[in-house]
Amino acid sequence: SYLTLNRLSNTLSGGESQRINLATSLGSSLVGSIYVLDEPSIGLHPRDTQRLISVLKSLRDVGNTVVVVEHEQEMMEAADYLIDIGPEAGINGGEMVFAGTYQQILKDTKSLTGQYLSGKSQIEVPQKRRSWSNSVTIKGAHENNLKGIDVQFPLNTFTVVTGVSGSGKTSLVKRILYPALQKSIGNYSGEQTGVYDAIEGDITHIEQVEMVDQNPIGRSSRSNPVTYVKAWDEIRALYANQAAAKAAGLKPAAFSFNVEGGRCDVCQGEGEVKIEMQFMADIVLPCEACGGKRFKQFVLDVHYKNKSVADVLELSVDEAIVFFADQPKILAKLQPLQDVGLGYVKLGQSSSTLSGGEAQRIKLASFLIKGNNSKKTLFIFDEPTTGLHFQDIKKLLKSFDALIALGNSILVIEHNMDMIKSADWVIDIGPEGGNKGGKLVFAGLPEELIHCKDSYTGQFLKTHLKD
Repeated sequence: SYLTLNRLSNTLSGGESQRINLATSLGSSLVGSIYVLDEPSIGLHPRDTQRLISVLKSLRDVGNTVVVVEHEQEMMEAADYLIDIGPEAGINGGEMVFAGTYQQILKDTKSLTGQYLSGKSQIEVPQKRRSWSNSVTIKGAHENNLKGIDVQFPLNTFTVVTGVSGSGKTSLVKRILYPALQKSIGNYSGEQTGVYDAIEGDITHIEQVEMVDQNPIGRSSRSNPVTYVKAWDEIRALYANQAAAKAAGLKPAAFSFNVEGGRCDVCQGEGEVKIEMQFMADIVLPCEACGGKRFKQFVLDVHYKNKSVADVLELSVDEAIVFFADQPKILAKLQPLQDVGLGYVKLGQSSSTLSGGEAQRIKLASFLIKGNNSKKTLFIFDEPTTGLHFQDIKKLLKSFDALIALGNSILVIEHNMDMIKSADWVIDIGPEGGNKGGKLVFAGLPEELIHCKDSYTGQFLKTHLKD
């Protein structure tokens, strides 16, 4: 209801586009159809999720079948039937762990989802909130529906900006705070800045601002997790140091699939070739010249622990950590990938096959690798829990703690209650979406938010936070 009728479709989120298609279906009076939805609750506040559930039930009640891929607890509670795939991710998943009703999954001991839903496993509320003394304040924020509000953002803490859908969160953080800070610290690169009066506070305590979005991690299809975190540089050096490589006069560059020399000349190190089809989707096939292994044979003949570089690229992060247990430099760059919950991802997995959430966590891992060597940074995340299971959210929160311990600040736009209850400071924008939003409803501790009568977030947080 918060969208204007002249809103351009390319400015809509994936969740908004799905919900518009749903509205079209509601008006079509179709029956006997199967609707398959991939995380339709993305970007929705719990209050709005209830509305979405009502729509899905309406489709069901007129004789349709609705299949939803979801991690949202409210959606699971409302489902007639649950199918849990796992038990873990990647090579450790792919099995049907559970199938049945919500009440049945609460009693299932094998399902990790069931353990979190029943409370046997949980994301703990922090025993202590971080205190803060430094902050940055935006004065007179007027962008879109914002009502000239003054908002203080703490530094060296974990801060969550929340509110119902369309309340003005994105306008405040991504259209005003981010470009305003970039200008203030001299890193402005042409981002359009929203309307505000002034920015004040301890700006000198921020050396860098990073918008950690869900865009792909590389421009080339050859880009992958192991190159993004710079672990491949160490692996290439290791292989170039093997006796067979020295005998053949191979340098580290020979083990790169990004430059000519050791890579396959036919597929240029991609391991596959694309056949363009007229009037049809392109066909991608394994490269016949290298058999999909990316490299020339003289490179593949070099082994470390009986594996070639092509074999290493097929390892998952978890497998690679075991394989390179005696190589501390490589381990130091792979461990953060496991820490952010990406142990199942293959080292050589093309960036084009990674989800937005996976790409975002790979970026997060790269910052963890830099550690104390990086500048004091304000990290901004827009709904990082998108597509994440309870277990993954738990790992993500630990990664946030690690970044803050290094002297950085975390600012997150979120609706997820586990994230909100774990925050040091919560900023609630609202109270409604569109013209009825844009006000600062609340700013303070999560324990105080549950007593704010005007906050929808506070009402839903009560069940997640012990008073």
